Amino acid sequence: MALFAIGDLHFGFAQQKPMDKFGENWKNHAQKIIENWKQVVTEADTVLLPGDISWAMRLPDAAVDLDIINRLPGKKILLSGNHDYWWKSSAKLEGMYPDIFFLKNNMTTYQDWHICGSRGWLCPHSAYFTQEDEKIYAREAIRLRLSFDAAMRAGATKIVAMLHFPPTNEWHESSIFTEIFAQYPVQIVVYGHLHGAQNHKQALQGEQNGIVYHLTASDYLDFMPKRIL
Repeated sequence: MALFAIGDLHFGFAQQKPMDKFGENWKNHAQKIIENWKQVVTEADTVLLPGDISWAMRLPDAAVDLDIINRLPGKKILLSGNHDYWWKSSAKLEGMYPDIFFLKNNMTTYQDWHICGSRGWLCPHSAYFTQEDEKIYAREAIRLRLSFDAAMRAGATKIVAMLHFPPTNEWHESSIFTEIFAQYPVQIVVYGHLHGAQNHKQALQGEQNGIVYHLTASDYLDFMPKRIL
């Protein structure tokens, strides 16, 4: 049994949205992800998917992508990203895909680890942070606490936190998210959202204050799920 992560699948099988305009490495990226996934993930494994799952705007279109994900090996734990507009009702998604865990204001487990998270958001002093972002930033912090508190009620002693956005700004300054991490037994953080070589270079990676951070955007991983545990 192993825990893998890969974010930003950006599947678009219903509308055939091309991604190679973001770089040659994105050409046929969905097929690369599927093939690589099948090579390394078994039915006994678990895969974290930290957001931007599908380009679809509506659930019927996203279902084409979710059906493909559902058929891939392993247990899947999904988190919404800033492009997942199709994710309106977690209860409806749970009814459609009982074998997929949809992480939102809740938590789940992997062996003796608790998996928690929220979408996160841009952090203060980021290049594009605005007053409107402040509201979403604060709301996502509340959702992160709800997830962590649910884990603590279940007896969590070590936590993997999953966000879509990086938990800091470009300069890796402290944020409300990193401050919350320090208040719980968080040992690992996985996130995505960042694309392109320049953004990858600025990503928070490795150990900081006793927590190990992993950037798991699919293009950073060359579309190969990364083993976390």
